[in-house]
Amino acid sequence: MKDMIPVNSLARHIAPLQQQLSAAAARVVASGHYVLGPHVVEFERAFARYCGARECIGVANGTDALELGLRALGVEPGDGVAVAANAAMYGTTATQACGAQPVFVDVDATTGTLDPADLERVLADDDRIRVVIATHLYGRLADMAAIKRIAEARGVRVMEDCAQAHGAVRDGERAGAIGDAASFSFYPTKNLGALGDGGAVTTNDPAVADRVRRLRQYGWEGKYNNVDRGGRNSRLDEIQAAMLAELLPRLDEWNVRRRAIANRYSEGIKNPTIAVPPVAGDDYVAHLYVVQTETRDALRDHLAAAGIQSDVHYPTPDHRQPCHDGAFAEVRLPVTEHMARSVLTLPCFPELEDAEVDRVIESCNQF
Repeated sequence: MKDMIPVNSLARHIAPLQQQLSAAAARVVASGHYVLGPHVVEFERAFARYCGARECIGVANGTDALELGLRALGVEPGDGVAVAANAAMYGTTATQACGAQPVFVDVDATTGTLDPADLERVLADDDRIRVVIATHLYGRLADMAAIKRIAEARGVRVMEDCAQAHGAVRDGERAGAIGDAASFSFYPTKNLGALGDGGAVTTNDPAVADRVRRLRQYGWEGKYNNVDRGGRNSRLDEIQAAMLAELLPRLDEWNVRRRAIANRYSEGIKNPTIAVPPVAGDDYVAHLYVVQTETRDALRDHLAAAGIQSDVHYPTPDHRQPCHDGAFAEVRLPVTEHMARSVLTLPCFPELEDAEVDRVIESCNQF
């Protein structure tokens, strides 16, 4: 059998950069600053500039970024947060950590992002909702113009979940600078990934930024002076900030390669049993390349036999997760539920070779 083509390969991604990353780590070790030091400040400034946002606040991980962003936008216990149910529970987890209630919105059948029409229906039916989380799923920007228009008409704020969309841009606006606030994950598999956990909140609102800075360090206004409830120890550490600062200048090049692979798939896969996403421009950074098929298990077996890995992002919608113990049993999200049964992720990462892309296309067309 030919070598297995992986869905992703961090080893391939990092290997050419080992010398630069080792040097960055050595600079941190030599600096004597290990928590909230100059490397965090440098990366926060650089990433804010990159996104086109006024402020960036580094935190420990992407889920903390969502939670602290929601708190900074004013979410309190008992409030509602409108959220999609097809993005692996991260938005729902953050909402529940705030003591708020997730209110699920169905998604567009092609993009998997929030369906503006269903969002309008949900907001009209539930006046508890304080914030909408707009997840840019698989690296594709949600319909932010429509989402913002609908939310603003009801005084609801918009939080972007950009964990899969570093660098995506539409009409001159980049992910992280479109909503009232945005969360990022720098988990190693992300388009911009650290060598460990990390996250950030970006915003153009200084009050939101100030509150996130307090919340990431116990809710302190000054040392040992806690003024905000819900604070925690959630700080991006100096080593990861130095790694990210080293990697950030390469992000656009990586995104171009990801999108080129994705568009080759969309143009080349001609199997009528496999629905491919549309060929895309800069508003899609191909964090994941996800097709839909009614014969997912059979296709997975076929690809595996051809030496091609696949994955499912994501198999269980939030409202059907067992941790809820049936609390959302009456919720019906037909598009979300269909996608959970039909989505399949194909290999897509910057170091994927052209010959490997051809093998994936050929195998899909032979299915």
